[in-house]
Amino acid sequence: MTAVWVVLGGMLGAPARYLLDRVVTAYTDSRLPLGTLAVNIVGSALLGVLIGSGASDAVVAAAGIGFCGAFTTFSTFGYETVALATGGAAGQAFGNIVLNTGICLGAVSLGATAAGPFG
Repeated sequence: MTAVWVVLGGMLGAPARYLLDRVVTAYTDSRLPLGTLAVNIVGSALLGVLIGSGASDAVVAAAGIGFCGAFTTFSTFGYETVALATGGAAGQAFGNIVLNTGICLGAVSLGATAAGPFG
């Protein structure tokens, strides 16, 4: 049954990622991939809340593994970072690495802390 929860969460996470990325990209004018950064921050915070709340195994499977796994994107982050670096924007590539890792780790920690007694 766990696999079913993961699939269902993933079916919601992937389109949500695409939509949020498009909205952020449409409203920003930056060479940095801010849409990817936004989905990674939101997904990291949500995963932190799930971890901190002591959610059931089914909720963690659906929302944590399925939704957050499909919503966040390490592969796109990697691709966009390499594209910046090879496109003559090494400083922005480095900044993208620092922003994604630093802010997302902070978002997980804050989410877990804010969620309650398990954080």
